[in-house]
Amino acid sequence: MIANYLKLILFGIITSGLSAPSCWALCVQADKAYLRYGPSTKHQKTWEVYKFMPFQILKKQKDWYRVKDVDSDIHWIYQGLVTSSFKCAVVKAEKANLRTGPGLKYAKAPWGPAQKYYAFKIIDSKDPWYHIQDAAGGKAWVHSSLIWIQ
Repeated sequence: MIANYLKLILFGIITSGLSAPSCWALCVQADKAYLRYGPSTKHQKTWEVYKFMPFQILKKQKDWYRVKDVDSDIHWIYQGLVTSSFKCAVVKAEKANLRTGPGLKYAKAPWGPAQKYYAFKIIDSKDPWYHIQDAAGGKAWVHSSLIWIQ
């Protein structure tokens, strides 16, 4: 019974245009993107985001994705603005100290701290730390408790 249910879920994912679980997440690849209330540019904008903002995919409808953000709010985003080819993270705390290495013994990165909603591309990890890069090319390390990763 459970196996049949899982097969139906997997079939639904495949036929909806989504692939394996690694594609359940998207990152903004454009320098700037608008999120909307519905799947077209006729719908009102809900949020303006920038490169590397991560989202969890909920649904795909034609050229649009219905996504969930770090605050669990639901939006729509055009598929040409996002990618699943790399992982991203966003600061979920009010601010996150960034480090020059993976641990508190390393100095704070000169361009930190990062404020809430600042997004990064994930380069590497050394549990529980993530090596990140921002849209300007700055690199640092951040603790996993301070970010939302998709």
